[in-house]
Amino acid sequence: MPEQVFTRDIGFVLGGTAFISNMAASVRLGEEKALQKLLEDENVPFIRMKEANIEGGDVMIAGDTVYVGLSDRTEKAAVAALPAYTVVPIPLQEDFLHLGCVFNIISDTEALYCRKGLRQKEIDLLAKRFKLIEVPEEEHFTLGPNVLSIGHKTIISLPQHSHTNGELKKRGYRVIETDLSEIIKSGGSFRCCTLPLVRKS
Repeated sequence: MPEQVFTRDIGFVLGGTAFISNMAASVRLGEEKALQKLLEDENVPFIRMKEANIEGGDVMIAGDTVYVGLSDRTEKAAVAALPAYTVVPIPLQEDFLHLGCVFNIISDTEALYCRKGLRQKEIDLLAKRFKLIEVPEEEHFTLGPNVLSIGHKTIISLPQHSHTNGELKKRGYRVIETDLSEIIKSGGSFRCCTLPLVRKS
């Protein structure tokens, strides 16, 4: 399981329930069994997604709204299986793996995005909910939007993302610059490597 380091894709949590992804790529099959064992050991309630492909990297949660990227890894049919939330499908432009690679919520009111990965229609939709901070194309190549927000306006980001980090600092964020360049060569970054199991709401 060479891509298991990208833990975010294996599942996601809505409220107090974990959802185990139905992985699309054959190289990732089997990862979901490890997550299921962990959830069972920790007594975390879970639902195993089986009817359609969905990966946690395409799932972004903001209160009672769930944004789901429609990509090569997540099918529209899976969106209908998510219960009791307002689910907003976000089609991705071709060649972008997951929603978390082009859009990332960093607070209740702000989000990072890459213009090249989304249609203008979806950018306008997201702009109604969030103050959008655009990641320049040269920083998107190293997954600029895929930072990790750990609360209290604290962000973990690559030191190479000088423009994005500067924009975050202007807005009062503390940016912890950490080199993750070897992991990024495999196609994921900070958010991809984490999977929160507990949410406040």
